[in-house]
Amino acid sequence: MPKVSSVIVPYASYLRVYEPLAAFPEPERSHWARYARRPDRPSYQDELRRSLADLVPTPPVPVPVHESSDAFVVELDGVVCVCPWRTRLRGWQALGDLGGQLPTPVLDAVLPPVVRRQAAADYEQWLAENPDARPWIRSATWHVPMPWFVLVTDEERCYEPFPKAATGDADAAEPAHAAEPPGSGAPVLRYRTPMVQARRRVARGLKALRDAMDEGALIDGLVDVGRWLEEFHPRSLVELDYGGLVHALPDDMLADDHSAGDVAAGIEALRAGDGVGAGEAYARLVERWRAVRERQFSN
Repeated sequence: MPKVSSVIVPYASYLRVYEPLAAFPEPERSHWARYARRPDRPSYQDELRRSLADLVPTPPVPVPVHESSDAFVVELDGVVCVCPWRTRLRGWQALGDLGGQLPTPVLDAVLPPVVRRQAAADYEQWLAENPDARPWIRSATWHVPMPWFVLVTDEERCYEPFPKAATGDADAAEPAHAAEPPGSGAPVLRYRTPMVQARRRVARGLKALRDAMDEGALIDGLVDVGRWLEEFHPRSLVELDYGGLVHALPDDMLADDHSAGDVAAGIEALRAGDGVGAGEAYARLVERWRAVRERQFSN
């Protein structure tokens, strides 16, 4: 499948769910089974390039006219698992979030009100016909939401400055990247965990947080992501991927990034009643991600 461009598209991170083929009804199951055998599956960069290409025409196309038939594919213990792109649904959801991210004059210049109103009307009609629809992918720009780190552990961290495939290594097809959505020769920083573990960590994390505080953004975010995970097959795979953030950060910063470990240490400190330890873990996280956010405005 041809790519829109070879230009690297920053700077988003992703939380993905890969469901086993058995979780999909027919005829979708057969479609994904055939798709998984394709040798030319696109990467997350290809998905972003296509989305940005739709914003070039006048008027722009904020949401694809047709739903994507692409997906990311991995194999888990011999079972093929699929993460559909669902680009159209995610486009509508992202459009709804833009109002809180951009000043109105900027938003009107990028996406005129008439375009947004039509997209909102289309989404409302589509939702009435598809009330149970949900995305398999969540994304965030210029950061990784802290609740996502609760789902994984530092032991599940996979960091490779450059994939072996980019160096011509004969062992390039080893499991770390063979079936995942790569950035085509880019560094990789991601975590993968079974769904059952992710759900268990959400429950344990929520208990520790609620025992230590009445409310907060971390609790709200963890409740939200926990509800989302409940919508998927229990034998799914959960992936937290730094995605395009790896292009914005130097290798030493990526190599030293153990945010999942810091989040786990903070929650464990709260569980033990160690407010000082929890505060130190939180301070490390805030400092690390403040540095990342500052790059957004320095470029």
